[in-house]
Formats: sequence, C-alpha cells, structure tokens
Amino acid sequence: MKTKLSAVLLALALSVPASACTTFCLRDGGRIVFGKNYDWAVGDGLLVVNKRGVARKADAEGDPKPASWTSQFGSVTFNQYGRDFPSGGINEKGLTIELMWLAGSRYPAADARPAVDVLQWIQYNLDNHATVAEVLKSDQSLRVVGPVPIHYLVADRQGQVATVEFLDGRMVAHTGDELPVAALANSTYAESLQGGQTGPTEGPSSLARFGRAARRVKSFKARGTDAVDYAFETLDQVAQPGYTQWSIVYEVDRGRVHFRTRDRRKIRSLDLKDVDFSCSTPVRVLDLGEDTEGDVARRLVPYTLEINRELVTAAFRKTRFLAGVPKAEIERVARYPESAVCRR
Repeated sequence: MKTKLSAVLLALALSVPASACTTFCLRDGGRIVFGKNYDWAVGDGLLVVNKRGVARKADAEGDPKPASWTSQFGSVTFNQYGRDFPSGGINEKGLTIELMWLAGSRYPAADARPAVDVLQWIQYNLDNHATVAEVLKSDQSLRVVGPVPIHYLVADRQGQVATVEFLDGRMVAHTGDELPVAALANSTYAESLQGGQTGPTEGPSSLARFGRAARRVKSFKARGTDAVDYAFETLDQVAQPGYTQWSIVYEVDRGRVHFRTRDRRKIRSLDLKDVDFSCSTPVRVLDLGEDTEGDVARRLVPYTLEINRELVTAAFRKTRFLAGVPKAEIERVARYPESAVCRR
C-alpha cells in the first residue's frame, strides 16, 4: 500500500519537540507585517512561485471526493516536502497563511464536501482567495483531511487576522474582537489567551513563546519603527536553538517576503511585483540553502522534476523516521505536481 505524504509527515511530527513554530501579525498605522519561525528537524526547502490559471486535484488521503480547482491568484510559498505541499506563503492579493503543529487537532468526518490535505489547504486558499473572510467561508464547501495535527494563522491586506483550528471535527476560528492579540504557537488560541499572557514567558514552551510574541505585538508602533526589523527581532526572541530552521517576514500590505535560514543568516527578499504569475511561463524556484542575500528575483530558476525529487529525497532521508520510505513513494510525491495543467 502507498505511504501517503501526510502519514509520513505525522512520523516527522513525532520526531521533533511538540513545541514547534511561532507566528504573529503586527498591525499599526496601516502597516501589516506577518512573522513566522519554522521550527523543525530538517532545514531543506524551496521558495516556489505558484502560477494563476493552474488546474489542480487534491492528494486527499485516498478520499473518494478529492477537491479540484483552478488557481485564481499567483503566490509565493515555502515548501519542504515537495511543490504543491507548502508550509506557508502569500498570494498576489496579500492573503498570507502559515501553519503550526497542534496536538489534539481533529478534522471533520467524511461528508458531502470535497476533501483537501492539511498542507494543500494552504495552497487551495492562496490559489482562490484574497481575504480572511473568504478563507473562513470556504469551510462550507471544503473538508480538511489528514492525520497531521495542524492549525493556522491567516492574515489579509485589509488587516484582518484569524486563527484557524480544527477541534472535535469542526473549524474553530478566532477573528475580530475574539482575537485580542494576533499571535499563535502550539496551543489552542483559547489556551494561549488563558495561560500565555499570565504565566511565565521564559523558555521554549508554547505558552511562553506565545507570551513573548504577544507582548511584542501589543508594543508595536509603526511610526518611527522599521516593521521588518522589529518582526525579525521578535522572531529572534521566540526562536528555538537547534530547531528554528527558517525565519520568514511577510509585508502583507506591500506584497514583499523576507527570509533567512539557520545556516544562511543573511536576509533575502522578494517583491511579488517582480515575478511573473502567468502559467504560460515556467514555475520558478529558489533553493533556501543557496548562499545569497538581498533581492533574489534574479536568482529564481525554472522548476524541474529533478529539483523537486532532490528536495523530497533529502527531506525524507535526513529524518531518521523517514529513512525507510520506499523510493517509489518518494518518486510519487516528487511527480505529483506533474498532474497540474495550465488553463491560462
């Protein structure tokens, strides 16, 4: 039987500390800046430019009703386990989504809605939506599947932010007045509000990291402050030595991405206005391990199957729980994007 990608990622999730990843969103004076630390056991990854007008079909755990869609918007995503399975990203309308590990997540039972994998839920929403409200409304017509326990922080260019969790088989979202502080780690948002702001804020625990991020979010003032620098300083304060692989800052309001990695500390940047989202041109990517700095628009290279195969193979083989995954499954995951079709 085939080993599905999400089942493989579950093994990976069990191989690293439960306290993994921190996100937040800074909002003041028209500035909207989103920060994410990707805390994991492996640092390999690709920045991927995803095109509008691409027809996709979900890899939905063998579900009899996989979702199908054609992307309305282009996006830039960060991918570790292959193209089309992002851990987060931003689209050309400013919608930004990032995931974090959340023990106890339980996704909806099978029903009439078509299904999408927990990672492809990110790609689906970046492909199709421009606002937080649209993402939340999609729960009426889309069902999330997979054994990997995940929750999400979502933001848009209008300054709306939401946490999205799947608890007891249903979507639970906090936004507007129900989101007094735009931050999230690895506890439910309700638990974070209860314990993260009143308990100790030192150490690597989820509540402690939430507390530090929340304090920085509340203190942010756009006037006289470099919001990107402030976001990276905040990510430094919630980093986990040995596990923080990527630190990413999205300028949601301006459509820019900045990032650095554990092994490449120089900040690299990409303005979405400098990339071609037409599906009549090749998908372009950047190896996150490349030793460069500054604007990376000219460093993007055409995507190839071999690039994806190398990424998936490296990520699987560098994790001891994944070392025995059959080559045939690695090849299946690597070839998955080949099924996408440009509809222009």
